Amino acid sequence: MANNKQNLTEALKKYFGFDKFKGDQEAIVQNVLDGKDTFVLMPTGGGKSLCYQLPSLLMEGTAIVISPLIALMKNQVDIISSMSDEGTAHYLNSSLNKAAIDQVKADILAGRTKLLYVAPESLTKEENVEFLKQAKISFYAVDEAHCISEWGHDFRPEYRRIRPIINEIGVAPVIALTATATDKVRTDIKKNLGILDAVEFKSSFNRPNLYYEVRPKTREVDKDIIKFIKQHSGKSGIIYCLSRKKVEELAEILKANDIRAAAYHAGLESALRSQTQDDFLMERIDVIVATIAFGMGIDKPDVRFVIHYDIPKSLEGYYQETGRAGRDGGEGLCITFYAQKDLQKLDKFMEGKPVAEQDIGRQLLAETAAYAETSVCRRKMLLHYFGEEYTQENCHNCDNCLHPKTKIDAEKQLVIVLGAIQALKENFRSDYIVDFVIGRETEEILAHKHQNHELFGAGEDYEEKHWNPVIRQALIAGYLKKDVENYGLLKLTSAGKKFLKNPTTFQIVEDNEFAEDYESSTEHEGGTSALDPTLSAMLKDLRKKVSRQLDRPPYVIFQDVSIEQMATDYPMTLEELKNIQGVGEGKVKQPYAKAFVDLIKQYCEENEIVRHADLRVRTVAKKSILKVKIIQAIDRQIALDDIATAQGLEFEELLDEVEAIVYSGTKLNIDYFLDEVMDEDHIDDIYDYFADSETDSLEAAIDELGQECSEDEIRLVRIKFISEMAN
Repeated sequence: MANNKQNLTEALKKYFGFDKFKGDQEAIVQNVLDGKDTFVLMPTGGGKSLCYQLPSLLMEGTAIVISPLIALMKNQVDIISSMSDEGTAHYLNSSLNKAAIDQVKADILAGRTKLLYVAPESLTKEENVEFLKQAKISFYAVDEAHCISEWGHDFRPEYRRIRPIINEIGVAPVIALTATATDKVRTDIKKNLGILDAVEFKSSFNRPNLYYEVRPKTREVDKDIIKFIKQHSGKSGIIYCLSRKKVEELAEILKANDIRAAAYHAGLESALRSQTQDDFLMERIDVIVATIAFGMGIDKPDVRFVIHYDIPKSLEGYYQETGRAGRDGGEGLCITFYAQKDLQKLDKFMEGKPVAEQDIGRQLLAETAAYAETSVCRRKMLLHYFGEEYTQENCHNCDNCLHPKTKIDAEKQLVIVLGAIQALKENFRSDYIVDFVIGRETEEILAHKHQNHELFGAGEDYEEKHWNPVIRQALIAGYLKKDVENYGLLKLTSAGKKFLKNPTTFQIVEDNEFAEDYESSTEHEGGTSALDPTLSAMLKDLRKKVSRQLDRPPYVIFQDVSIEQMATDYPMTLEELKNIQGVGEGKVKQPYAKAFVDLIKQYCEENEIVRHADLRVRTVAKKSILKVKIIQAIDRQIALDDIATAQGLEFEELLDEVEAIVYSGTKLNIDYFLDEVMDEDHIDDIYDYFADSETDSLEAAIDELGQECSEDEIRLVRIKFISEMAN
């Protein structure tokens, strides 16, 4: 047995070809070799399997690995068998015929088998128990150990029988391994496996290379997915769906659109599943479409994207499935499509289950909904769920951090929430607290007679959608905690009690809104885009030429973001041009607009570019009611600060809206307001600056003009300039 560091490193090099261990691997291996019970919490891609594979090769006897994933067994047995001449690896499951089973048993009794993979169902079969009593067991490894807990995302009752079976076969050290487990699940695992004194190894859950994004799920979701895959052509990816039917449907749609894809779920024949798995590993296919319920167990390091077609049932499940992307430390894009309808569907599935199981399921679903809807850094939210603090303000690798929302102060709202929770004796969940503070007389509130409480309706002046982000972000900030053991009741922390006595500023971002008919955004395509650089350069040359002819800066012709999308989507008609970001009716009516679509059309014909026009995300330029109200108010020459007040906007937010209106080609005359609030010389200075500038960047303008003019003044004159020159 190798007991010192040098021997372990030599063994690692000999069997696995690695020069050094990752993270806690060495300490874990040593702990197993020392015959101690071990608990390993290590995110997907951290190298969990090596923690039991290496000691099994170094110890006398056979290590039993209990795993629910038949696919993983086959994959790992192939890997281990190719590594060592001194021992072999086998699996024992329902896919083997009698001759194969006899061979496995012979190898075990002869001492040749170092690793035996078994499904929990196979382990509990009487004939297998009787046989294994004859073998020398080095240790037991329980993989996917979260399956033992009702609070885990993949609870399997047969896992509860593992400890009694171990006692029957013969006691040996146990190593339990999982990629996702909250504190509650961790305690459950150790209690059920009888390893309460196990040495714990817990790795960080942060996977900095993974990009997280949640997109609204619309009727165009299939087209969105096809477009995304085309933009990442030739890269490996996994798409998770809730139902087998959808798995098969989507796989067929992808194949019809020239994407090398295959379906993968538990209902397929074993031989077909194995073939599909091999095809994916050998890169004969690029995309696997799989059910969430079926553990993939495919150890492929260069999966570049994981798409969730349906929202998962829990954040543990989500984390584990997204964790299959970028295991080599390279790019990993995790895109989830979310609609509240899907949550309702999942909620309905729970009807008929035992009440306790329904309650757990609904709490897990609520956490998933909170993650999907939040505007907080997704990495911060995920890590907080797993009990890890992420201190950075911006991770620069999730949709919310790349497009941050403006923070608002919610000090008063937090005081109301904390006060309500305290007044109600910390005895209720967040949905009850929200109903209580907004003054909603639900059956439950009436049953408790809380409608008579002096704090009932204390937050009725704020919109209902405002309260969930306050509670969620108070949890992350450490003012509140959830009692998971007890139905997710909200409790004040010591920091929360201090805040209540001495409130200070509390900044939050409001949740994202997922309207049922939301148009899919094309702003961020998972960090990369299929932009055509040649066409982009040609369009910029044309823009320069038009700007010289009209004696206007290039950015007033089309912004860079519009040029980039033209070079991605190839609009060939003025109608298609309207779907480009920053291009509205006004722009399309400009005489130069036709020159751009003509150039694109000619370029596509000369280069034989096949456009998947029917697959493009079409963003219809619908003017919202707010925009119409703003345009009408400016036409009536109402002061801009009065418009902002009337629409419930901050002045800066109103300027954002007005800028969007003029940039998309609508002409607005705000001279009446400028004459009222600004000095004529200032207006001329700023106007002349933009006329001579190569950029419309606000930062550059502030650097140049900031000593003389305020940011609002610069923005106002820029609006006047764009409106007059570009429209």
